[in-house]
Formats: sequence, C-alpha cells, structure tokens
Amino acid sequence: TTAQVAALTTAQVAALTTAQVAAIETADIAALPVTSVAALTTAQTAALTTAQVVALTTAQVAGLKPAQVAALTTTQVAALQAADVAALTTASVVALTTAQVAALTTAQVAALTPAQVAALETADVAALTTAQVVALTTAQVAALTTAQVAALTTTQVAAMETADIGALTTAGVVALTTAQVAALTTAQVAALKPTQISALQTVDVAALTTAQVVALTTAQVAALTTAQVAALT
Repeated sequence: TTAQVAALTTAQVAALTTAQVAAIETADIAALPVTSVAALTTAQTAALTTAQVVALTTAQVAGLKPAQVAALTTTQVAALQAADVAALTTASVVALTTAQVAALTTAQVAALTPAQVAALETADVAALTTAQVVALTTAQVAALTTAQVAALTTTQVAAMETADIGALTTAGVVALTTAQVAALTTAQVAALKPTQISALQTVDVAALTTAQVVALTTAQVAALTTAQVAALT
C-alpha cells in the first residue's frame, strides 16, 4: 500500500531492484519521503517510468542529487513538470548533460530561474534549439554570463526576440563576437539600447552590414563613440 511504501527506510529503498522500482505505482512514488527518493541509486533513477517521473513532487525533484539528475534519460527529463525543473538545485543544473538540456521543452526552459540559466555550461547553451532560445525570458537572457553569450551560435543569436537582445547586459554585448553581431537582424539592431551600442567593440561596428547601419536609430547613432564612428566603413 501507499503507507507501506512511504514507510520504507532509505536502506530498503536503495536495496530495491530496478524492476521493483519501475513497478511501484505512481501514487506510491509521490508518497515517498524526499530522503527516500534521494536514496535511489543512479540505476534506479534511470529505471523510473515516465509516469513515475511525472508523479514526482517538486520537493522530491529538488532533493535529487546531481548524479541522479545526470542519470535521467532525455525522455525522463522532458517528462518533468516545469515547476519541478525550476526546483532543481544549481548543482543539478550543472550536472545536466548537453543531450538533456536539448531535450527540455520550451515550457521547461521558460521555467528555469535566472540563476539556473547562469549555471548552464557553455556547451549546453550552445546546444539549445532555436525554439528554446525563443522561449528564454528577458530575465533569463540578462542572467547569461559573458562565456555563455560568446558560446551562442549565429543562428541562436538571430533567433532571439528583440526584447531579449535589449536585455543583454553591457558585458554581454561586449562578449558578442563579430560573427554574432553580423548575424543580428535589423529589428534586433534597432532594439539595442544606446548604452549597448556604445559597448560594441569597434571591430563589431566595422562588421555591421549596410542594412544594419540603416536600422540604427538617431539615439543609437548619437551613442556611437568616436572610435566606433571611425571604424565604420
């Protein structure tokens, strides 16, 4: 019964075979204490069915150890509820593999806290799909580290919403590569704040296309430094 499963000690839970774990009913899984779920071995964690993963409570997911999170299959990761993903510890987010990050749904990506986004490894950020990039909120984009910004592909940069481009920190704008700046759409260029424009490196300004230069607003042009103006072709 649910009461009997909930009464299992951590040692008893850890002693269960993967087949036994997979056979536990979803209601019983949800009734397990957080400590019992945290006691699951990586093999047991990987053996959880999709229905069992969906049944996990937010507290149980938050209590997962990084090694357990890394052991989840991409199917299991995609089955986590958005609120559960937001409850993952920073260490667990770091433990996510590139394949697991790529498997996140857009709802899950949007649910990540800014601190979690900042904890993603650069390889994971570079693996985000276009749809996932579009799903990022302005707060999440503002939390990107300079290393993460530099790791974005030109396709990812071009897919960012204009509001998100405007949310990049000054340091994030400085971190943009020449190729990334050249990949900005005219709408994205026009969305840059004057302070962001003045933060662009001269080599990036020199790489602006004619269409991008034409897209600059009066306020943006006024924000150009003398060095940037001199770099324009």
